[in-house]
Amino acid sequence: MNLEIEEKQATIFDIQRFSIHDGPGIRTTIFFKGCPLRCRWCQNPESHKSGIEVAFYKERCAFCFDCKDVCPEDAILESEDVRINFDHCSTCGQCVSACMNDALRLVGKRWNALTLLNEVLKDKDFFDDSEGGITLSGGEPTMYSAFLREFLPLVKKEGVHVNMETCGMFKWDNINSILPFLDLIFYDLKLMDSKMHQIYTGVDNIMIIENLSKLAVNFSNLQARMPVIPTINDTQDNIADTVRLLKKNNLETIHLLPYHNLGEAKLPGIKTDLEPLDLPTDNGVYLLSAKKLFENQGIYVI
Repeated sequence: MNLEIEEKQATIFDIQRFSIHDGPGIRTTIFFKGCPLRCRWCQNPESHKSGIEVAFYKERCAFCFDCKDVCPEDAILESEDVRINFDHCSTCGQCVSACMNDALRLVGKRWNALTLLNEVLKDKDFFDDSEGGITLSGGEPTMYSAFLREFLPLVKKEGVHVNMETCGMFKWDNINSILPFLDLIFYDLKLMDSKMHQIYTGVDNIMIIENLSKLAVNFSNLQARMPVIPTINDTQDNIADTVRLLKKNNLETIHLLPYHNLGEAKLPGIKTDLEPLDLPTDNGVYLLSAKKLFENQGIYVI
């Protein structure tokens, strides 16, 4: 399992401006490409692999097959639903350039620290006016610890607030070296039973729980979060175990995130083993039920 990319460049698949749910104020959210987890409900499955890849968006395709004419690897398929033979694709990007409808896209772009700094500073006035800043998301930002050790000091010199969203699956040294440059951490907790965690995310949760306990001691602004996945992690037992972990680490609040299945529409267009979960998407009842279970046990829900 790759937990670190030892380069001073980062592969980023999206930069989302005017975000209001990824920390205080108006924020620019940077989505790093690469993740050690394979959560079956992931909303950004294109973030899993760290390398640049080609993705197909069926709803935009005009079926002209100009892409097929230019592909040097004969990797374009004429199927209605699947366009790319990923075993042949070299991600040269020629099909992307030939597609006039933006149905084929390169997912991921390489950035160095100074270029990314200049990009996010375009939004500095919005940060200052709203007490916002940038949010490191993904994927898993800590995979790019070498890059962040160069990037984050530049950001802090500009007086920009930094939040990081993490799945918690990282080597401790990867985050310990950048803690002085972080103002807030959103820390995801998914399932407390390690075997169930393995089934639904591809890894056990031992390192995730250990890292939470270390951060609770070494970092003062740690916020736990949990995506509420109907019938999977919203059970009384899982929530009770989560409450015990939070209280053990003197954490009194949790963010509950609603599940939606928008990420499933991306699955046919990328190379992935994930399959749709086919879960209910009317989250109101599930969220309120989970909220009540947490609050009945003394954890304030945001």
